[in-house]
Amino acid sequence: MTARPGSAPVAEQRPAAARAVALVASLTAAIAAGMVFLTYGAADGVSSLDILRSALIILSTWWLAWGAATALLGLATRRAPAMPRHSGPIRGKTVVIVPVYNEDPVATFTRIAAMDDSLRAAGDPAQVDFAILSDTRDPGVAEAETRCFARLVAQQHGEGRMFYRRRSANTGRKAGNIEEFITTSGAAWDYAIILDADSLMEGATMIEMIRRIEADPSLGLLQTLPRVIRARSIFGRAMQFAAAFHSPAFARGLAAMQGRSGPFWGHNAIVRVRAWAQSCGLPELSGPPPFGGHILSHDSVEAVLLARAGWTVRLDDDLTGSYEEGPENILDHAKRDRRWCQGNLQHAKILAAPGLLGWSRFALFQGIFAYLAPVIWLVFIAASIAAIPATGQPDYFPLEHWRFPVFPNDETPKAIGLAVGIFGLLVMPKLLVVLDAIFTGRARQFGGAGQSLRAVLSELALSSLFAPVLLAFTTRSVLQVVSGRDGGWPSNNRDASGLTWAESWRAGRWITLCGALGLALTHTVAPNLTLWLLPVTGPMLLAPLLICWTSRPAKPGQFPVPADRHRPEIVARHDAILDHWTRTTRERQVA
Repeated sequence: MTARPGSAPVAEQRPAAARAVALVASLTAAIAAGMVFLTYGAADGVSSLDILRSALIILSTWWLAWGAATALLGLATRRAPAMPRHSGPIRGKTVVIVPVYNEDPVATFTRIAAMDDSLRAAGDPAQVDFAILSDTRDPGVAEAETRCFARLVAQQHGEGRMFYRRRSANTGRKAGNIEEFITTSGAAWDYAIILDADSLMEGATMIEMIRRIEADPSLGLLQTLPRVIRARSIFGRAMQFAAAFHSPAFARGLAAMQGRSGPFWGHNAIVRVRAWAQSCGLPELSGPPPFGGHILSHDSVEAVLLARAGWTVRLDDDLTGSYEEGPENILDHAKRDRRWCQGNLQHAKILAAPGLLGWSRFALFQGIFAYLAPVIWLVFIAASIAAIPATGQPDYFPLEHWRFPVFPNDETPKAIGLAVGIFGLLVMPKLLVVLDAIFTGRARQFGGAGQSLRAVLSELALSSLFAPVLLAFTTRSVLQVVSGRDGGWPSNNRDASGLTWAESWRAGRWITLCGALGLALTHTVAPNLTLWLLPVTGPMLLAPLLICWTSRPAKPGQFPVPADRHRPEIVARHDAILDHWTRTTRERQVA
């Protein structure tokens, strides 16, 4: 292996132009929105609340405009550049790392069997081993893991190339689990493919990743764009469709800007073991959790540490055959998001770390801002309510059979402009993705132009409904972290069964209460805002119903994805092996 390079190649410096375009475009849109919003109040004088709301609009618009600029860059890029790959015999040894924490052992170990079969079918003699790193705390699950590992080794003839170990203490959680393995055993391999317990990856994809990292001695980490599979609920299918249909454009836009300091999402990526061992030792942050202690969102920090050490971190969105599963309901999504919220807010202590690249600091800041944005919106709403004094009966003008409120002090143009701006920045990129998919023929993978457009509009409508509910969960998470509450690292729930009404009511009744209080307060203090806030407060009032309903199974054909028509080979392999293991286990129990 050659040493890491001292500077980035010229080709890796080109993203500076893409970054500049995105920054200028998003900042211009944000400042223009803030100035336009402010000028409507100039006739009666500019108050401190006007200035505050204008500042909040600038921040919120920048965040939305940045996402839109990323998508537009992706659409403009259209095609990923050809990446270097090693075409001769693979020299390096690779280990596939699968960290587990109280997961279903049968589902996890059958995934490994399927990937091992897929590697064998790829026909490449490269040495690829598997290491299952258990942090399981439940003794019963740990015992089942031991049995499943023995069955895996016997079935796959995995002696000497499949390994299992369970830590006595899960220090550092997932990041500490991988770090301990790399420190104690990593020298036996050149590369490591890091997966999650629910990850699946085609053998041919693994081989291609190995060839790409072997061809580029400066490459420390190569991230794929995982596709969500096996979603069955309304919520899960909507998220799966959005990821399959829209994510490639956003990923290409991100890749256009990232240069050599790209993202790491914690799984479905390959790393150079030596680079990881040299660069990715994570510090324990000073102070107690939630801001101190072990870093929860470790993947972002590991990416910036690799880039700081001179290694390239790259996202290759053209790599197919990389899959993961997603949450099936709003509650599981919120539980996972709670951990991400705490982890991202911890990055405030890392922003000033010495030696980080400028783009790396900006990427960490984006992760923090993603969780501050909902709070900014709520502060804006509160400031808008405070800006309009109670006027008794509002003034109206007739609009056929509908009466539309006219706000004092020119608030109506502000509200209309705000609604149009938000709608445009959120919806325009997705509609452009539809047009691009139709133009390029990609829409055929989703059932054709008409079905793709219907699915996009349905997803937009559904996401608009549950967005205020997710905003409420995110805001609560931020407030919990700021108030010093440690959320820990709860295990994932991969059960796709729907939520009961009782479960949904217990989980969402506080959102209903907040929505009712907000609506009552608005109607009392600023009745003219009541109608405008219904898109936010309405779904909050219905939060338990939305949580329950969206956890139900989706209708056949709802939110179509390419995997519906052509099931990925690795998924079919896993389904067959899982069915066999489950059936034979049941037969043994009956006998």
